[in-house]
Parts: sequence; structure tokens; C-alpha cells
Amino acid sequence: MPVGKPLRGFTLPALLVTLAVMALAWAAVGPAWMHQAQRQRERELLRLGLLYAQALAAYRDTLPGSVRSYPMALDELLRDPRLPGVQRHLRRLYPDPLNPRRPWGLVMDDFGRITGVYSQSSDAPLAQGPVVLPDRTLPPAQRYADWKFLASPNR
Repeated sequence: MPVGKPLRGFTLPALLVTLAVMALAWAAVGPAWMHQAQRQRERELLRLGLLYAQALAAYRDTLPGSVRSYPMALDELLRDPRLPGVQRHLRRLYPDPLNPRRPWGLVMDDFGRITGVYSQSSDAPLAQGPVVLPDRTLPPAQRYADWKFLASPNR
């Protein structure tokens, strides 16, 4: 090789080696990142499911006297139509974090009133065994749809 001539042809191989190293790094980090993202969505599902269950119980217990009823639609939790003033049990309707484009599954009583919600996802939860929440324990589930967030029993 003559002296004084610059070396050529190392840019492309260096770029390919760099891309290969980056691909290996993403391959190692990708599954952990996806697992963490699913864990976060699962936590959000538990938080929102509990929020809906508490809102349904508050709706049921709002009226004085012995007559207790649940809403016919989730929209009634935003503004309780049974009261003259503005009574909100939820600030807004929150989407299912596992299926944001699909509505929540609804648990209905014999009168067609909503007593609970659940995700319609058929994916398996990361949490194995019972899930302990502040005021209830969810049994072990094969899929997220098995977790039912029901209004707590009458007081």
C-alpha cells in the first residue's frame, strides 16, 4: 500500500458491526421492556377496576333509605341522574388499559343493572395466585377477564 494514501472501505463494515451490536442489545432488552409494560398495564387495570367498583358502591349507597340500586349504564357514574344536584361518582369513564379500544365487560344483576366491570382481555395475567387489593382479594385467574371488579357488598 502506498504511503500517504488514506485507508478506504472501513466505514460500511464499522456501521454494520455497530448495527449488529445494537440489534443484539435490543434483542436482550426488548422482552424485559415488554414484560415491564405488561406489568404496568396490569397495575393500571387493578387500580381502575377498583375505582369502578368503589364508584358503583358509592352510586348504590348514595340515596337515603333502604332502596338501593345500581346504574343502568356507566355514564350514570359521571352524573347521578337520581339527584337534583350534581353528584359525580367518577370524574370520567376510563378505558380498559389492556384493551383501550374495547369497552369494559359489565357484570349485571337480575334487573339489568351494572354491579361490576371486568377487562375483556383473554391474555394471561402476570400475577399468579390471589391478588390482594385494599378492600378485596381477587382469586387466581387464567386470564384477565376472570378478574371481576364488583361493588363491595351492602353495608
